[in-house]
Amino acid sequence: MSGDNYYFGDSVTMNGGRGNTGMVKNQAPPAAESASPELEAAVRELVELVRELRAGVPSASARAIDDSLPDITADPAVPPQERHRALMAVAGIAATVGAVGQPVVEAVNRVLALLGS
Repeated sequence: MSGDNYYFGDSVTMNGGRGNTGMVKNQAPPAAESASPELEAAVRELVELVRELRAGVPSASARAIDDSLPDITADPAVPPQERHRALMAVAGIAATVGAVGQPVVEAVNRVLALLGS
């Protein structure tokens, strides 16, 4: 059985400085996950409500909202802890403005429920 080659993981082939093939990763990319349609709709609604809320808050709160919005997404590639941090930041700002922010707090809670948080 000599000559049988089995490759698991990375493989590098060097041929005396000529014909080098480089590193063969032998790894499949992770399967593309997609968010549920319900989550995508809830995130769209939340982002719309947050943009409306942003116009009525102090500039420091508006900057915090601006910093949080990129992480409020249905994209599975966003680290869950970053998404959760952004959602909680927005909910905190919304809670401080009273009744005007209540729809945002409710939308954040819907997104968190859909994420299983």
